[in-house]
Amino acid sequence: MSTPYVPHDMDDRADEVSGTSVGELIGNISNDLSTLFRQEVALAKAEVKAEASKAGKAAGMLGAAGFAGYLTVVLLSFALVFALGNVMDLGWAALIVAVLWAIIGAVLYANGRKKLKDVDPVPHRTVDTIKEDAEWLKNPTS
Repeated sequence: MSTPYVPHDMDDRADEVSGTSVGELIGNISNDLSTLFRQEVALAKAEVKAEASKAGKAAGMLGAAGFAGYLTVVLLSFALVFALGNVMDLGWAALIVAVLWAIIGAVLYANGRKKLKDVDPVPHRTVDTIKEDAEWLKNPTS
């Protein structure tokens, strides 16, 4: 019978491990866990940064909508008040226009708030990899 093929790198690694003390192995495991932890923290930071960027963009959209709404309210309000002023008192015309813009503002606010709820602060990939790492630590041979 022939002996099974073992890659040259595995032979070298086996020799290296067999010549290593238990203390060195524990030190290597500790270093590997430390490296793994740092990588997990870096991944979490990247995910949180991406979600913060999405939140910033949503906030910017809300701010721009507010400014555009303000300009629209001012200019169209004057035009509509004076147009209605041809058929009724200017005071009543201004009140009608103000109520219309209040309704529009409420709709814009509700839409912006809904977009902010889509922002997810949980770093899902990091949580998944930490669960995988914990499972591996429980059963390192599987």
